[in-house]
Amino acid sequence: MSRLIKERKGAVARLVLNRPEKHNAFDEALIEELTQAIDEAENDPSVRVVVLAANGKSFSAGGDLDWMRRMAAYSEEENLADANRLALLMQRLNFIPKPTIAAVQGAAMGGGVGLVAACDIAVGTAQVMFGLTEVRIGLIPATIGPYVVQAIGERAARRYFMTGERFDAATARELGLLHEVVEDLDAAVARHVEALLLGGPEALGATKKLIRRVGRGPINVAMIEDTAARIARARAGGEAREGIAAFFGRRKPNWQA
Repeated sequence: MSRLIKERKGAVARLVLNRPEKHNAFDEALIEELTQAIDEAENDPSVRVVVLAANGKSFSAGGDLDWMRRMAAYSEEENLADANRLALLMQRLNFIPKPTIAAVQGAAMGGGVGLVAACDIAVGTAQVMFGLTEVRIGLIPATIGPYVVQAIGERAARRYFMTGERFDAATARELGLLHEVVEDLDAAVARHVEALLLGGPEALGATKKLIRRVGRGPINVAMIEDTAARIARARAGGEAREGIAAFFGRRKPNWQA
């Protein structure tokens, strides 16, 4: 059975974690499959939105126990190579220049929290439980750390990284890890997909880069000049010209169905 199911519906690529018997815990094989699938979606111009979901009761229990047992017997060099593969997955998911949506049900633990944090939009059911429990087995949430801290903030990370306590969907919403807590996960994802497909593909990718740029550091002359250069490039581009012409022509731009 494939650890990852890849589905297509129009411009939407749906990547479904498919180890329900293991609560979608990931090992080196799933990490490789998911990284490759994200790269394929990035390089396919017909894909405009990526949805990350999971089969079974849980979104992801994080690292597979058998995988972690094998890692414990690795040398430090082997562990570094293995950790770099997980770090690459998180990087690819976070920086793919297309909007991503995490559809979360059940439990999301450890690395599963990292997957949610690396997505642009995250929706979950009221039954979702999160936990960053690495310290309880003598590990640290290292490769997922940058994305989770950006999602929930340093102050909250100090608590949840170090206590390893679980927190529910309502708390995740308050922390910013989830954008919405919903009853119908599929309907919520469909609503966000519909909204995202209204945006220009190039504009969405550029907006993701803009957020990363302005979300860090002080507002200074360099940042102001950078933002001016970004909008100037966008205005001069063909997508913006098409969008403005469509608006005044009272028609849909060519990227909308």
